[in-house]
Amino acid sequence: MGLLEKRLSSAQIIILGFAAVILLGSFLLMLPVSTQDGQGAVFSDALFTATSAVCVTGLVVQDTATYWTTFGQAVIITLIQIGGMGVVTVAVAVAVAAGKKISLKQRSTMQEAISAPKVGGIVRLTGFILKMTVLIEGIGACIMAPSFIREFGLLKGIWYSVFHSISAFCNAGFDLMGIREKYSSLTYFVEDPFINFAIMALIVIGGIGFMTWDDIKTNRWRLIRYRMQSKVILTTTALLIVIPAVYFFFFEFADAPLAERIWSSFFQSVTPRTAGFNTVDLTLISETGCMVMIALMLIGGSPGSTAGGMKTTTFAVMLSNMVSVFRKREHTHFFGRRISNSTLRDAATIFMMYVSLCLVGGCIISYLEKLPLLTCLYETASAIGTVGLTLGITPELSLVSQGILIALMYIGRVGGLTLIFAAVGGQNVSARLPEEKLTVG
Repeated sequence: MGLLEKRLSSAQIIILGFAAVILLGSFLLMLPVSTQDGQGAVFSDALFTATSAVCVTGLVVQDTATYWTTFGQAVIITLIQIGGMGVVTVAVAVAVAAGKKISLKQRSTMQEAISAPKVGGIVRLTGFILKMTVLIEGIGACIMAPSFIREFGLLKGIWYSVFHSISAFCNAGFDLMGIREKYSSLTYFVEDPFINFAIMALIVIGGIGFMTWDDIKTNRWRLIRYRMQSKVILTTTALLIVIPAVYFFFFEFADAPLAERIWSSFFQSVTPRTAGFNTVDLTLISETGCMVMIALMLIGGSPGSTAGGMKTTTFAVMLSNMVSVFRKREHTHFFGRRISNSTLRDAATIFMMYVSLCLVGGCIISYLEKLPLLTCLYETASAIGTVGLTLGITPELSLVSQGILIALMYIGRVGGLTLIFAAVGGQNVSARLPEEKLTVG
């Protein structure tokens, strides 16, 4: 194992780690004890569910509450926790708990996995992440417990509180509300302030990134001392919550009672990045509303977080670069700091990858299944953004189309650039070629 680890790059370790956990989870979900009928899941259903869980997506082909036993649900929520925290983070935590020494290669891999600025202090940061995760998920479960206990009784209410707290914090979107109505998500709790607040808070906290947590812990309210990345993340996150919420309030839920209208607007603004819960029937959302949600799903959460998507920082860099071009500035910058050209190239590449994969996947599924293109784009954006929101077509798709969604979920979680770097290997140094102007736009 040590020799193999030395031969693999950090990117290769990350993608192989996720693949190994997905395969293990698939095997466990195929066991007879995992399903209500005692037959075990077929491989395609087990693989889809395990991929969706590890990639913290939430798309399902079988209703989580009615198809899987408590054991199967426990396997799913464990896969969600591992996928949300990151396979490398969990592996390092287990090694530390066992008293093993963490090698420099392992520290470097951990740094890449959580987007830390430096290797130094990475083990301490891992401990901080684990403690905060347990604390935040525990608080979330306690807030939701009264509502779930009132609805389902003491033991089931506690289990539901823990399950949904982990699922929301890890931005997974898996739910157990199918006992009311299959694939109904949280529509029965649209006006419950405790469920709405807890789920939204868990999604946002899990999605802002572990390094932002560290900034908040270290600097508290002294925002001027925050890293530039944390400032960009917090600012972009706030805008991506408020602006879509205003749209939903005035144009999508105008006929609902005021309290339900407010909760629904904010919830549907938060959940596309990238949690997958919903408190309203998404099939009633207008096409414009669907496009707004598709954009939010593709943007996703922040680097080094439990969320997927192209990331808020990528979106912010692309937006800032556009403003710089409009104003004829030579450089893109945030908060008095210049953004490097390599960052701009990476952001443009990631942006094009996510948009292209979403479009290509949606077009293929639309052609194969003879379904409206917008509906298929909604599913592919949900998959590549590791969101889990659906217009209801995923369980009915063919194996080929489900395979496309599996691939998109995996790419969305491990990261497109991570897969490319793993395949390419070391840095390719080429000669500096002559420059010539090319007209664009």
